[in-house]
Amino acid sequence: MEMRIGGKNVASPDDTWLEVKNPATGELIDRVPAGSAGDVAEAVEMAAAALTGWKKKGMRERGMILFHAAEKVREQHKDLARLLTAEQGKPLREAIDEVRGYANILEYYAGVSAQPAGEAVRLGASGDAFVVREPLGVCGAIIPWNMPVLIMGWKTGPALLAGNTLVLKPASTTPLTNLRLAEILDEAGLPPGVLNVVTGSGSVVGEALVKHPDIKKISFTGNCATGQRIRELASAHVKDLTLELGGSDPMIVMDDADIDKAVEGALRGRFYNAGQVCTAVKRLYIHDKIAGEFVQKLKARISALNVGNGLGPKTDMGPLNSARQRERIARMVDQTRERGDGTILTGGGVLRGKAYESGHFYHPTLVTDVAPDSCLVTDELFGPVLPVMTVPDLDAAIVAANTSRYGLGASVWTKNLHTTKRVFDEVQAGIIWVNRHLTVPPEVPFGGMGESGIGRENGYHAVDQYSRTRTLFLGW
Repeated sequence: MEMRIGGKNVASPDDTWLEVKNPATGELIDRVPAGSAGDVAEAVEMAAAALTGWKKKGMRERGMILFHAAEKVREQHKDLARLLTAEQGKPLREAIDEVRGYANILEYYAGVSAQPAGEAVRLGASGDAFVVREPLGVCGAIIPWNMPVLIMGWKTGPALLAGNTLVLKPASTTPLTNLRLAEILDEAGLPPGVLNVVTGSGSVVGEALVKHPDIKKISFTGNCATGQRIRELASAHVKDLTLELGGSDPMIVMDDADIDKAVEGALRGRFYNAGQVCTAVKRLYIHDKIAGEFVQKLKARISALNVGNGLGPKTDMGPLNSARQRERIARMVDQTRERGDGTILTGGGVLRGKAYESGHFYHPTLVTDVAPDSCLVTDELFGPVLPVMTVPDLDAAIVAANTSRYGLGASVWTKNLHTTKRVFDEVQAGIIWVNRHLTVPPEVPFGGMGESGIGRENGYHAVDQYSRTRTLFLGW
């Protein structure tokens, strides 16, 4: 599959390619060009040329193109989901949910396109002022491999609706569905050059995109180290930034919680997409009065998970996306075992056997009595491992929740409104769920605190962050 620049498929001029393999089988699915800084420059040039015509269109006209694209995505959602599972590894039903979620995002931004994007300010004898919003210009988006379709929607929806043009870099292991979605947007009426997709490595394509002087904003989702590098590079041209840099979300279960509901919430919140979600449950704090019953029920549910190829009909959890990811998770669990930092109740190793030998599979793992300084707690745990700790009361739970340097999300499971209010007021996280975890609808802003990043995605707030205000002041 080729890159998408100026509304056309473009091969790599030096005929260098990246292989895209199925993480469950090791099978070669396709290959994409290993793009260069020159490809980025060409894409930026195309985006700049398309900018004038695109921003002159009314917001409702731009919104209708997004709506037509959403219709086409829904028509093709099964094929898109199979492609996503093949390159990313997640179970097919999760891929279907993600593709439908992408369509939901486009429909949401199409729906808000009729909202006025400015205001009039009457200043009495001083005159009148008109405040308008206008697009930033050519923007860059860097997409991760864990939720490539959904996060493409988070970035393209508000950026395009606001009147910007965009150069997008997908992850090297999951570029195929992003490329197909770009084609669908073009088929829905997006003018050539408004959305361009350049494939390649982060060190080449990503850096060239961030360094390019004509890129006015970078939106990046990924790890902290890369986010810090982007921040340093972007400072040379004072670019706007949205950085979503991961999290270590705590789940707090109080003694008045519905235990069965909370167990299911922990199961889905941790093992959805093999735990490869920024807002996944990564630390579980249970009130000690209910911990015994809770852990036994959770262990039974985890042990029953069916791990396999995401295209299989009964798969509950697929492989990790890469050998590198699996090796990192294995090292963290092995370190925990060697140091005696926790008790592994179930799982704790690489899956063996003929069905797993070619893929990046790891046992769904539950670890109890985890030490507070364990790497399972202090580092972002991006895989199917759930560390569990007990707390005597809400005070202790809040203190423990706030020990992380991240602050993306958190959840509390309780029937008590006062408990809910305290968690919202005192736990440092951009989103607090009550009796649920993981859900991020397009209507609400999403982003973190601390080292989880800066800026917000989703909601009309995201459109604001892809635009700037200008004021016309009339003195009478």
